[in-house]
This record gives sequence, structure tokens and C-alpha cells, in this order.
Amino acid sequence: MNGPIWDDHAWTGLPRVEGLVRCEVAVVGLGGSGLAALEELRSRGVDAVGVDAGAVGAGAAGRNGGFVLAGLAKFYHETVAQCGRGPAAALYRATLAEIRRQVEAMPEVFRLEGSLRIAAEEAELEDCRAHRAALAADGFPVEWYRGPEGEGLLLPSDGVLQPLARVRTMAGRLRDAGVRLFEHSPVRTWTAGRLETPGGVIECERIVVAVDGRLEAIFPELAPRVRTARLQMLGTAPGAARRFFRPVYWRYGYEYWQQRADGSVALGGFRDHALAEEWTHETEPSPLVQRLLDQFQRERLRVREPVTHRWAASVAYTDDGLPVLEEVRPGIWAAGAYSGTGNIVGALCGRAAAELACGRPSAWADWLAAARGARQRKG
Repeated sequence: MNGPIWDDHAWTGLPRVEGLVRCEVAVVGLGGSGLAALEELRSRGVDAVGVDAGAVGAGAAGRNGGFVLAGLAKFYHETVAQCGRGPAAALYRATLAEIRRQVEAMPEVFRLEGSLRIAAEEAELEDCRAHRAALAADGFPVEWYRGPEGEGLLLPSDGVLQPLARVRTMAGRLRDAGVRLFEHSPVRTWTAGRLETPGGVIECERIVVAVDGRLEAIFPELAPRVRTARLQMLGTAPGAARRFFRPVYWRYGYEYWQQRADGSVALGGFRDHALAEEWTHETEPSPLVQRLLDQFQRERLRVREPVTHRWAASVAYTDDGLPVLEEVRPGIWAAGAYSGTGNIVGALCGRAAAELACGRPSAWADWLAAARGARQRKG
């Protein structure tokens, strides 16, 4: 049952790497960030190739909760406190613009009705007030909310997407435009300008690695500040009356859910209840977390439809909550470790990595560097 609720099994697939493939830039990873990098490279007239160890969206890009959220992984007031108002505001504005860009490009995949951050206890309500004050101070949309889900914040610019449909749409458009994409071709050896897979070799001038989970396994030099976790979800059968018209972040975002148009519910969470076990590269759902999700579905959400899907995905976290975007080795750029919020941030990092690999400036990369520098100065 380890398959996401998003998969309609309509994907026809892509070929494997066979023989010798030459290009200017090779992009490793065909999730949201890798595909965004390929879109950017194509727009610049760069001959690029994309390759993945599995299928398009087989990782977290096609197995997440489908949330469309402005900002970085940490709530906005935390980002301001950590990184300063200027970098925090610039990064937040960029994510708002990226949401609009993606919706315009794929309106059929998105539903923007806002998102809810609902407090699980009084202390979290205080944190919601600080969150709201910081957003309002910088002119970003936010409203106080009381409703059937509970009390907290309404973020009007947020929403949901069908994550697997998004990446498959992106890949299909790139393929139709003549960009060479390869699935089921794991990279066995890495050297500057050369990638070896079981079926062939890719020779290139530069490499972009756009991988979220297991990034520190690919680049051990990132291990001190990057760590992979398993995020688990379940999905129910259709049929329940629509009760949740917006996606919900609950208990500081540890639990999260959305209800789809057919009444089915996608629910994730409880990683912190088994934290030692969830820092793992394993992607099979675990009995403990799935039992907690079952209980939450019945008792908190009051959804009685049977569970039809259970799945998990690997995502990487950084110690500062800021994504990785850097030249990790000569001629090799890495984008990843989105700390659980990669749908929007990942696309921005993928395009920025493509810009950097082409020797071009990147405003997003500059804002991230400013945010990281401010955090380091604050200790």
C-alpha cells in the first residue's frame, strides 16, 4: 500500500540512459526542483539532460502533502528573528511570485483558497499572534481565523496542488519541447563532467544535483548540517462530505491535511512521536506513525472512510531551516534540503542552481546567502 493518493497510473514513462549521452548541463533529479532547473536551462538555450534513479516524481515531489505555502520552512516571524527583516521579506515575496507563476503555468493542478495554521494549544495561539504581527508589519496577507477546524491564522495566498500531476506536467512539456529526460538510471559514479549509470554515460560540462532527501548521502561533506527524515501520510477513500475547504497545518505543522474535491483526505504527521526512528533513509511506512495517523483521522478529523493509501517519502532538513543551494564541488551545484516545504522553495532553488551553473547571477541565491549570513552573525 506504499503508494501516494495522487497517482492515477497514467504516466507512460521515459527511457533509460543507454550508451553515450553528451550535453552542456546534466540535471540529476526529476522532481520539482530538477524540472524547474531544466525549464530554466531550456529558456536560456542551454543543451541540458535530466536523469533520475526512479521515475518522475517518485521521491518527495510526488509523495508530499500537496501544500502550496509562501515562505520558507520556518514560520515568517521566526525567519525574521533569525535572518533579519530585509532577507526574510525578500524571500517571502519571491515565494509569493513563484506561486503565481506556477498557477499561471498549470492552473488545472492548483487550488488557491488559502491555508490554515491552527493552534493545538494556548501557547501556540501566542505564537500565531507573533506570526500574524510579523506578516502584517511587512504588508503580507494574513487574517485571524476561528472556524470548525479551530483557531489560528488564515494565509490567503496559499493553497494546494496535485503534486504528482504537477511534476508529470512539467516533464511532459519538457519532453515535448525536445529536452532529453531519462528515468530509472541511477548515477553510480560522479566525477566533474561525467556521470555513469548502469546503461550508459552522460558527459557534460556542468552538473546540477536537485535532490531533496538523501542529499547528504550523495555529498557526504553536507552531512554535518543536512539530515534526512521520513515523512509519512495516509489517504482515504472518496465520499466524505467536504468539511475542510482549505489545507490545515496543525500543532506547529507537525500534522497537516487537505480534503480533495471527491471528499478523500490526505493526512500526514507525527514524525516527532518517533523522532529517532524517523531520521532514516527508509521510505516504507511504519506501524507506529500509521497508527497515530489512523487515530487522528478518526478522533480529530472524524473521517470514517477507509484508508486506501499509505506512503512515505524522504526529505532532508538543515540545521538552520534554509535550503542548500551551492557549488558543492567544482562544476557541481546542489539544490535540496527544503526542510519539508519543497513545492515552492524547491522550484526557486532549482532555477537558481541552473542560473549559477550558467555563470549567471541569481537574486534568490543572493537572498538566501544574505539570510544565512545574518543568522551566522547573530550566532
